Amino acid sequence: MCRHLAYLGPPATLRSVIIDPPYGLYRQAWAPRRQRYGTANADGFGVGWYAAGDPVPARYRRPAPIWGDESFADVARVTSTGALLAAVRSATAGTDPGTAAAAPYAAGRWLFSHNGVLAGWPASAAGLAATLPAETLLGLEARVDSALLWALVRQRLERGLPAAQALAGTVAAVRSAGLDGRLNFLLTDGRVIAATAAGDTLFYRRGDGTVLVASEPGDDDPGWSEVPGESVVTATPQQVSVTGLEEAGPAGEISGNGRITVL
Repeated sequence: MCRHLAYLGPPATLRSVIIDPPYGLYRQAWAPRRQRYGTANADGFGVGWYAAGDPVPARYRRPAPIWGDESFADVARVTSTGALLAAVRSATAGTDPGTAAAAPYAAGRWLFSHNGVLAGWPASAAGLAATLPAETLLGLEARVDSALLWALVRQRLERGLPAAQALAGTVAAVRSAGLDGRLNFLLTDGRVIAATAAGDTLFYRRGDGTVLVASEPGDDDPGWSEVPGESVVTATPQQVSVTGLEEAGPAGEISGNGRITVL
């Protein structure tokens, strides 16, 4: 499992969002309070953020625990952004180590993170992998369940589905293939955040022109709302909506030839 968060709002330093909160993502690397599976997230970390006027995010990722990277705290102190996505990693058994395996994953303007596991990895993933073009599989950043799931989400985004529907459709496709797992996804393009609660905790807080969506609250201040299980969230600083996964659609269906059809 992992812990992750996304932020939209007025420019804020990476440090103020990730490190400074008393129970924030930095602390969640070794002492998460709400994590249902696993006790630490020390297998790597990453943050992606957007610079003003540039729709393509920058990323800083490392294969080591976030607290062991002396450079990150210094970079985070002086780097400001109005949109970011960050994650700390607890690696699924049988997945690759290394920087390329650490979220966030990226494509164009999108950043993505997966908090969870595809049960039975890697053998269970054969059917899902067969639904993707060979060039997509060859282009996976790392041999990890999260990278494969990101490819399925990206396929839907490229076909024009809104973010929440792309996430919900991917969850439906995984389950339609007879697979189980914990599928908490987090996605942003720097303008909107979409996330699923499908196997682990998810919270949001909106106010003062900001919105945070996170695996767990970074403090005990008021305003945090827990997202019900089997839901998908769409969030901006102006509005947050929560919808059941089955209602969000359109679901990805596995056709007779094994291809995923996005309705």
